[in-house]
Amino acid sequence: MSYINLEDRTLTTRVILVRHGQSTYNVEQRIQGRLDKSVLTEAGRSTARQVAVALQGIAFDAVYSSPLQRAKETAEIIVSELANTDHPAPASQPIDLLREIDLPLWEGLQRTEVQEKYPEDYRRWKERPHQLCMMTAEGEHFPVLALHQQAKLFWQEILTQHPNQTILVVAHNGINRCLLSTALGIGPDRYHCIQQSNCGISVLNFAGTLADPVQLESMNLTAHVGHKLPKPRPGHHGPRLLLVRHGETEWNRQQQFQGQIDIPLNDNGRKQAEQARDFLEDVQIDSAVSSPLLRPKETAEIILQAHPEVTLQLDAQLQEISHGLWEGKFESEIEAAFPGMLQQWKSAPETVQMPEGENLQDVWNRSIPAWNAIVKSTPPNTTCLVVGHDAINKAVMCYLFGVGPEHFWNFKQGNGSVTVIDYPDGPDGLPVVEAANITIHLGGILDRTAAGAL
Repeated sequence: MSYINLEDRTLTTRVILVRHGQSTYNVEQRIQGRLDKSVLTEAGRSTARQVAVALQGIAFDAVYSSPLQRAKETAEIIVSELANTDHPAPASQPIDLLREIDLPLWEGLQRTEVQEKYPEDYRRWKERPHQLCMMTAEGEHFPVLALHQQAKLFWQEILTQHPNQTILVVAHNGINRCLLSTALGIGPDRYHCIQQSNCGISVLNFAGTLADPVQLESMNLTAHVGHKLPKPRPGHHGPRLLLVRHGETEWNRQQQFQGQIDIPLNDNGRKQAEQARDFLEDVQIDSAVSSPLLRPKETAEIILQAHPEVTLQLDAQLQEISHGLWEGKFESEIEAAFPGMLQQWKSAPETVQMPEGENLQDVWNRSIPAWNAIVKSTPPNTTCLVVGHDAINKAVMCYLFGVGPEHFWNFKQGNGSVTVIDYPDGPDGLPVVEAANITIHLGGILDRTAAGAL
């Protein structure tokens, strides 16, 4: 697989993915699926306009939407609002491959009616969505598996048409989840682990086709519609965790490998921590854990200035990956000392043993048990702040989505970014990543934090 350095943003296709605004069926808590009776509410139209404000300054080369009217109108409002800006967007093109999940037996029913009429199927839908099967006139129909295949077909059709371009895609909760999953290698069993709020914005960066590297730059940003963090799902009774990466260091800025060398924040890193503090000032935080290294510890301490009642705990298992003999070196020095190894790290990180340091399995073996222990120790309906490092946070993201170390580079974690994880069914249930790599408090929808060495 050819490597494109997504961390350095040498990309080919950027996709900005938006879910439609609030619809009448959303308000009535009815299953929509492919039924086209639901339309945008006034609140839905208002948040579509807010999406356009958030996207100002981004030049779009194409706009695609689902043909169902709730998504189609959302796209049309966004395009209309961008018409008089410096970067007007082209007309939206409806495409059938963006239709919502097909749930023929449930569509039009209220969620409570489905639970009462189809209790076993609804339980399977919540616990094992990829195994849900509906009998139709055409035979067995597996809605989630079919939608995954549909999402793959969309990417196969669209990506080759837009090299070196930025496109906007406006669709639905289910198909957006599957677009994210199929791009990132996440299985259909994790369908419910991805949140897509009405008018939430996600950003994907592609190096080519689905066979090439893909990066989730951010997921389900909602601050532009008045929600700094997405609201927990109805019935949520478990813990919420806020995963933050430390602020910038001078070595981040210079792209110098830090690993476990204890480099402090630079002035910009302290400013990022202060911006994260202000962003989270009115957000509930009940406990906090950090790596003991200076850069995450100081980031956590600055954030907790707005929550002085919270005591910071330190966990050595959250320390950054040990780069061994790479630490303190620039890429050119590593290539000279260990020819070819840096390229291997970039293209197949799970195969690399750092000289006199760790490999990614070592990172998994200490960080994932530490993460699970934090989750279990966080009481229901409380929020824990966890401040870590790039490699640690990426390992946690892979774990949450059920993928291995080979997907390490799929998940962006910018300096000072916030990721939101809920456990709606308690610590033993599957997690829901409500939002990933929020950097809106650092300067906009797109992540403009330092790229490069860990």
